[in-house]
Amino acid sequence: MNSMTGYAFRERQEEDYSLSVELRGYNSRFLEINFFLPPYFSSLERRIRELITPVCVRGRVDVTVRYRDQNSPFKVTVNHEAVTAYRDAFNSLAEILGAGEKPDIKTLIDREGVLELEWLRDEDRYWRRIEGPLTTALDLFTAERSREGLHTREHILSQIGVIEASLQQVALHADELESLIKENLRSRFFELLGDAVDENRVLAETAVLLMKHTIAEEISRLQSHLSEFRAEAEKNPHPGKKLDFLSQEMNREINTIGSKTPHIEVSRAVVEMKNALENVREELRNVE
Repeated sequence: MNSMTGYAFRERQEEDYSLSVELRGYNSRFLEINFFLPPYFSSLERRIRELITPVCVRGRVDVTVRYRDQNSPFKVTVNHEAVTAYRDAFNSLAEILGAGEKPDIKTLIDREGVLELEWLRDEDRYWRRIEGPLTTALDLFTAERSREGLHTREHILSQIGVIEASLQQVALHADELESLIKENLRSRFFELLGDAVDENRVLAETAVLLMKHTIAEEISRLQSHLSEFRAEAEKNPHPGKKLDFLSQEMNREINTIGSKTPHIEVSRAVVEMKNALENVREELRNVE
């Protein structure tokens, strides 16, 4: 079981460049990778994604890369069209003013667009520099998510234990509840009709009332959900979606038990189960 939240940071300092890689994880229903990269690193998004997707199934992952190159290669070219346009414009101006001056090189160089600077970006060169720190950061990120997930699993299973203990109390009172329903109904019939009570009518009304208030099926289904929940939490490395579904099913059974049962001890146990299940569902929001 892994948490969806986590953090990792790695940096590298070399003579001709420096870079840092930062990973942050947040809760999300699906895997969402957001990139915050220098513009000239955008072509590396696919490679970064291919490293992250095998180890992150769900959650939002923010990838931030900062990079500074001390000796980035570049080339300077002359824009011939711009030079010609500036020269012709200066000559026309000199002719209009009656001046014999011609534009010199310094004057033309200072004009916008005469010289064009082009940075030589090499995707493979950048990848060789970032791959190591990124892989290390991802290992740290994964380890933190796993470590936090272990603590989350322990807390969730402790709350499942509370539900199981409370359900045992409910089961102990289930038979008592059925006997109480039968006795109360029979007593009411005798109070109203005395010796004229039709035994078959009593049995039929008792059956109807038991169908409304018996909780044996709910107890059985809840026990099954709890057993499946434990199995998923212990064996499935990414159980978040399945556990969330099972918690919804458990919530339905617990609510039904509470609505069908007037017994005071059962009602107390239901409150305990609801509180524990709410804690479980809160924790599951962060389970991958």
